[in-house]
Amino acid sequence: MTNFLFFGDSITYGEYDGVLGGYVDYLKRFSHAEYYNNKAQEVNCFNLGIGGETTVGLLKRFEVEVQARLSPDENEIFFFYGANDLAIKKGVEMLTLPDFEKNISQAIQLAKKYTDNVNVISIIPISEKLDGIPTATGTLRTTEKIELFNTSLKNITKEHSVNFINIYSVFNLNKDELISNDGVHPNENGYELIAENIKPIIEKYL
Repeated sequence: MTNFLFFGDSITYGEYDGVLGGYVDYLKRFSHAEYYNNKAQEVNCFNLGIGGETTVGLLKRFEVEVQARLSPDENEIFFFYGANDLAIKKGVEMLTLPDFEKNISQAIQLAKKYTDNVNVISIIPISEKLDGIPTATGTLRTTEKIELFNTSLKNITKEHSVNFINIYSVFNLNKDELISNDGVHPNENGYELIAENIKPIIEKYL
């Protein structure tokens, strides 16, 4: 039995997806269908996404969440953070890049206490209509900063020898058809695309 633990913010939670329920639910249905219909090995997908969370919140709850869901056999841990960390809300920077780097590095080190199978997912792009423009709630993000944080994530994964899943590049090819009307979250097509890029990891255990 393999347990997949997905930590993240509202994108991991599946916000604004009334069709698939988000990428984790998509993967959960896929793995359970393989188990029940095709006699595959058991894979469980746990959605540990919390809307609005940054890596500060992640570190506060990580070990308790992991310990409650560990499989005695195999485990895969995923981190999907950065969209909130890099944001500026009402003129206040949520996290500096050095603090974000420190938090992600610490999370990876904690995860490695429980499994060697650690994955970091890149931040997805925002729509052009929101690039550098505050939302109705006063939150500001820029493509420049997203790319800066993604470069940092890629370097950190190399440093710690963990898997980097570059969703940003895939989204950027056709982001207008993959991002919801709010300009930040994926739509059902975007969530499905994220799931399809993670599915090969699940298939190794089936």
